[in-house]
Amino acid sequence: MQDMSLESSVPSNKPSEKMRVVIATSNEGKVAEIREALSGLGWELLALSDPSLPRITLPEETGTTYEENAALKACAVALIAGLPALADDSGLEVSALNGEPGVFSARFGNLDSANGRNLHLLEKMRGKTDRAAKFVSVLLLAYPDGYLESYRGEVEGSILEGPRGRDGFGYDPLFLLPDGRSMAELSVPEKRAVSHRGRALEALKAAHAAGAPKREVTRLE
Repeated sequence: MQDMSLESSVPSNKPSEKMRVVIATSNEGKVAEIREALSGLGWELLALSDPSLPRITLPEETGTTYEENAALKACAVALIAGLPALADDSGLEVSALNGEPGVFSARFGNLDSANGRNLHLLEKMRGKTDRAAKFVSVLLLAYPDGYLESYRGEVEGSILEGPRGRDGFGYDPLFLLPDGRSMAELSVPEKRAVSHRGRALEALKAAHAAGAPKREVTRLE
């Protein structure tokens, strides 16, 4: 009986080896956030605009889950660049709206501006007593050989009746944390420590702290 093993060629499980990873986003602020959060890993984190990379256009997010959307971007970039690629997808899930806007958070109400989407959310929440909500983020690290790693972060809170705070972006001014502050009232370090993306990044960082996690071997006999 034949013994077939699916082994990995990348990454090595040696912490001394430096891994080059493409950050699969055109958002410069997100690139800076990811670089800072993962700085301790010693990776070379490349933006899509890096001159050493071929021209890369991100695919449309057509998935129905955060994992699918993140995988669409990470896999496309990994295949074109020939390097591991890291992408994320995130959203706001509101209990009273049956989990909306979810994966459609960036297109909620078919509105282009964050302010418009926030006003749309407040209108839909008018008169509702259940204001529980959570932010969700999924990070997907894809390798050119098809191997995927997924990391998830969540933060619980509730929806305010009006915006508070001048920092942050998106739904941050409407998201009330358990400590009584909105996400938009946090400093950058404070937000990174408690945010959904920050928690997903910490999970990835912990998994790679001693080198790349050992891949499972699938044997077909």
